[in-house]
Amino acid sequence: MNKQQALALLIGLIIIAISIFVGIRVVSPMFNQPEDQPGVITDIPKEDLPNENKEDEPKEQKTQEYVPIVFIGKNANGEEVYKVIKREYDPEIDGSKLRHALELLILGPKQSEKATGTYSEVPANTNILHIYEREDKVIIDLSSGFSYGGGTESIYKRLFQLIKTVNRNTAKPAYLYINGKQADVIGGDGIMITQPLNENSIGE
Repeated sequence: MNKQQALALLIGLIIIAISIFVGIRVVSPMFNQPEDQPGVITDIPKEDLPNENKEDEPKEQKTQEYVPIVFIGKNANGEEVYKVIKREYDPEIDGSKLRHALELLILGPKQSEKATGTYSEVPANTNILHIYEREDKVIIDLSSGFSYGGGTESIYKRLFQLIKTVNRNTAKPAYLYINGKQADVIGGDGIMITQPLNENSIGE
């Protein structure tokens, strides 16, 4: 082997060695790369998800509210009693709790409740003319349809339904008006009422 051949062989060996060294430097990081470095798939933090994914997250549920309505039914012993039935209430949709309760009272029990013997003596032709909810009291102005029809016993019962429903839906003193005038006497038989409305406003 002459000098030229030996030199060429040496240069070839050097090139091979450099190629191996460079290859190791390139390949080695791919195996030793930490998991949180670019190029490696890791779990994406929830806060970094696109906005459309965040919109799919469940929203906080509101607590369901209810208004108590008083109808008439029978207890386990078959005795007639005043029954408190809860109805769903959403202040953003239904507005005043008291007004909503009185509207439901006038509507009466549902068919499923009627099937169990629940009923109401509040006439369906009763209209709410006004409800004034002031800081110190409440004025409930109903149409004359509330005052007539059904006889004395029916009027007693509807008054108790009204009073019990009102007192369960407001803590303020409540006054009953009929066609714009304070109701001191109700019905053709002249049932006396003391106001504000409470459990002792009328006698049975």
